[in-house]
Amino acid sequence: MEGNADPEHRLMIEESSQRSMPMDPSRARFPCCIVWSPLPVISWLIPFVGHIGICREDGVILDFAGPNFVCVDSFAFGSPTRYILVNKEKCSISPYLSGFNAENPYQPNEPGREEALTWDDALRNSTQEFQHREYNLFTCNCHSFVANNLNRLSLNSGGWNVVNLAAFMFLHGRWVSISAVLRTFLPFVIVTFLGLTFGGTTYLTFLAFFTCLLIGWFLLGTYCFKSLIQL
Repeated sequence: MEGNADPEHRLMIEESSQRSMPMDPSRARFPCCIVWSPLPVISWLIPFVGHIGICREDGVILDFAGPNFVCVDSFAFGSPTRYILVNKEKCSISPYLSGFNAENPYQPNEPGREEALTWDDALRNSTQEFQHREYNLFTCNCHSFVANNLNRLSLNSGGWNVVNLAAFMFLHGRWVSISAVLRTFLPFVIVTFLGLTFGGTTYLTFLAFFTCLLIGWFLLGTYCFKSLIQL
């Protein structure tokens, strides 16, 4: 019976459900949001680098946490500290075939027979796709998974990747609470204090080198390596 339901009626029901679903950080429920949390060690050195996921309409978090594995309602590195509420009116959900584009981890496969009619349908198809992907910290990671979802949803005409998604979260992410701010920056402050105390300018040099190396690698992996593959 559900499979024969009128698509427009189905959309009206799910949109009504989404509007009535409140955000509940205490239960890690962030309906139609992108969520972020700091990573151990890496975020202690570079606090704007972290783990990212995307939430269903009921607020359950999905995140790509390892080879062929998408976590459901168990954010890999603890509860989110930042979030962005996505305006569904800016999304244009398109039909996509359930499968993966091996040449570009950010883009879904070509349009096909399996339609994504709702927000949750798009996330379900992307989850099925990444359950058949190997995890790689630099070329196919949690940011790749969320970017793939946003491209399925055609948010702001698509074109999402690791770099612009990370910048989007850094510039527009909202803090969940004061304790979330402390959880993100307190380890960085402590490590920086210890580094300056015992290492002085040597620590600053190391930190600058590590930051440039990490950002440079992501830039190369996102823009240069993808271009070479497409050639």
